[in-house]
Amino acid sequence: MGNRVMDPKWDRVIEAKGPLLDLRFNEIWQYRYLVWMFVRRDFVAAYKQTILGPLWFIIPPLLSSITFTVIFGQVANLSTDGQPQFLFYMSGVVIWGYFAAALTGNASIFGGNSGLFGKVYFPRLIVPLANLISGLLGFGIQITIFLGFLLYYIATGSMVAPNAGLVLVPLIVLIAGVMGLGSGIVISALTTRYRDLTFLVNFGISLWMYATPVIYPLSAVPQEYRWLLLLNPMAPVVAIFRHAFLGTEAPSLLWLAYSAGVAGVIMLLGIIIFNRIERYAMDTI
Repeated sequence: MGNRVMDPKWDRVIEAKGPLLDLRFNEIWQYRYLVWMFVRRDFVAAYKQTILGPLWFIIPPLLSSITFTVIFGQVANLSTDGQPQFLFYMSGVVIWGYFAAALTGNASIFGGNSGLFGKVYFPRLIVPLANLISGLLGFGIQITIFLGFLLYYIATGSMVAPNAGLVLVPLIVLIAGVMGLGSGIVISALTTRYRDLTFLVNFGISLWMYATPVIYPLSAVPQEYRWLLLLNPMAPVVAIFRHAFLGTEAPSLLWLAYSAGVAGVIMLLGIIIFNRIERYAMDTI
């Protein structure tokens, strides 16, 4: 084929993507205003017509932490490595909640935006990116509440030991977000063909949580089997996040590097599948 000559009356030509990894970051930057419009839609409009409004960003982690404290801390008497039970559970709930929100928020991209995708062109990766940013804003609110409780327990003399691991928190949050984003994109792409997966998402996330040290410490797993738990890429993320704030037992940083590698692979796979599926997704939804 010869070189394409742009008609002088048009200033932009939209054509099918070429390589599966053609991310077109320049287009995403050109449409950056649209990213913030979607962020506002997801972050503000989500609870606009509710009675409690933005409090719903705070209520779920608080209720989950209280429930885990009563059931697993008081009734089942699970160990929390000597840390205040409420803080222990809330630290796990906050970081896990961010990952789960990134996954579920992107698990229905094509189905949830089919009307929009079928009417107007824009880089489709803007939607999952906006979901990730709005989830990060919610995480920011939740971790602020967590830090308030942390300062309270420190002030009342609890044996809480924040440490140098705090410098890793931004990296940990990035890994959790990328892993949730990549997993959500993969699931969303697959559900355009296999609708059954839609019904399994929440159930699968619940199972994944119980395979992650959210409600129990890493020390509760026998040493000889601990590596099996840590093969779950979210296990090092949660354990090291909790260790940074509370001083609980954590795996070596090599396991965090492993989680980062898995998150990168999942994200790469998600982009490849996303770019392939978006070419004909509107014909199958």
